[in-house]
Amino acid sequence: MSTPNGPTGWQGDRRLALLLAMAMFVLVVDTSLMNVSISAVVRDLGTTVSGVQSAIALEALVSAAFILIGSKIGDLFGRKRAYLLGLSAYGVGAVSMTLAQSLTPIIVFWAVIGGLGASLLLPAMQSLIHGNFSGPAQRKVYALVGAAASVAAAVGPLLGGFITTYLSWRVAFGLEAVVIAVVVSGARLVRDVPYQGDRSVDPVGAVLSVLGMGGIVLGVLAWQEGAESVGLLVLVGAAALLGLAWWLVRRQRRGAATLLDPDLFRSPMFRIGVSQQLMQQIALGGAMIALPIFLQMALGYDAMLAGLSLAPLSLSMFGAALLAGRRAGRRRPAVLVTAGFALLVVGVAALLPIVPRAGSGWALAVPLVVAGCGLGILVSQLNNYTLSPVSEDRVSEAAGVNSAAGSFGLSFGLAFAGAVMLASLSVGFGNQVDDSTVLDTGQKQHVTEVLRTDAEVMSDAQLQTMLADEPEPVQAELLRINDDVRARALQIALLVPLLAGAAGLVNGFRMRRLPDPDPDSAKEGLALG
Repeated sequence: MSTPNGPTGWQGDRRLALLLAMAMFVLVVDTSLMNVSISAVVRDLGTTVSGVQSAIALEALVSAAFILIGSKIGDLFGRKRAYLLGLSAYGVGAVSMTLAQSLTPIIVFWAVIGGLGASLLLPAMQSLIHGNFSGPAQRKVYALVGAAASVAAAVGPLLGGFITTYLSWRVAFGLEAVVIAVVVSGARLVRDVPYQGDRSVDPVGAVLSVLGMGGIVLGVLAWQEGAESVGLLVLVGAAALLGLAWWLVRRQRRGAATLLDPDLFRSPMFRIGVSQQLMQQIALGGAMIALPIFLQMALGYDAMLAGLSLAPLSLSMFGAALLAGRRAGRRRPAVLVTAGFALLVVGVAALLPIVPRAGSGWALAVPLVVAGCGLGILVSQLNNYTLSPVSEDRVSEAAGVNSAAGSFGLSFGLAFAGAVMLASLSVGFGNQVDDSTVLDTGQKQHVTEVLRTDAEVMSDAQLQTMLADEPEPVQAELLRINDDVRARALQIALLVPLLAGAAGLVNGFRMRRLPDPDPDSAKEGLALG
């Protein structure tokens, strides 16, 4: 197959395939760059760990909340146009990171505009691959783009850590912007894929979907920042999700257009597959915010050491995904998914007693390998399992729902683990300060007031700088409390991925009672997000 406006033959096809793979690589590696650069961003911008963590969670949330709408925009206004607009928005986010002097432009341009770009880009890529390639070439491109995502997940922490440590985190995002510019320059190779379905829209469903996912995660972020609107935001989010379910069924019965087809959820395999995708991503999000903070704040690691310490997780995840995908044989997908969640639970549970005793990142290596193998097995199985019962004409829509569930789970895991960490830190620090025999009443009141307004995860070096004017016994006492409470708060944050993994394990036993899916590499390829 060839593109009418570009080079003909397989040479043009290969160039387009490579550009699509580069776009997917940038999408996946982006968050890894932020995770391993948390301490450098905090230091350079004079901001807080919770602020950077909120930006990371917000970017994933915006992508999840708008991905279904982004898919419809591509249908109505052109998949190629949505693809280029999404790339451009992501490029704006990358450029903003290279130039940012405060947290505000990162939140506006990287988290919000970049997240909107991802919500346009992912569905458009699915449709464009399907429309620009056919037969064996299509399967090859899906494999290439999927491999780019896996490689990015594996090497992202190492690549980001190396560039951040030896150059700058700004250089890393600058290089990301260059890659996006190269991909955009190949726009002439892309043949647009016209949408042939119903062009009606469901604005109420779109609003309810954004309010539902956005309200819940924003409520968790508000809790983290000590806002008073937590309950209201979570309530609005939950009510909107319930309202969305009611609205979709009502619209379908009237024969009107719906944001997504509620009949998709009539399939038990699709329902449980989406829920497993959600649990997997909550676990991954929780781990990928708690572990980098532990390495950079508790152990004082720079980005390079943090990336190296996370490599056992990412590399084992990559290797297990490849091995399980190729050598699953006659093993039932439900059995493999159950085993994946079991390994995840064992790995995270093994981290809990190690965290307060770890003197280096190598102490985490074996549990991270176990957890990474579990996640890799899940990656190799869940997409095809979820999409297998869906008919060919609805698989793109189902893949969008699957991607939205995964992105929402990731944002929720990031936000909730971070909020739990700060809440635990505040409560634990306050309790130990009250019990201290070294601090006087005035000092205790001052610490309590600071915790009430601005609880924060800090390294010993940061705390020592803040306490420079205090007497030495007071400094020593607060440093001791910080070391003790910080490790415990990180342990409690790891309960988020542990509980998500346990829920997935329980679901895995339910999966074993359902029939096995038919393998379909094309459908699996559609679940790019």
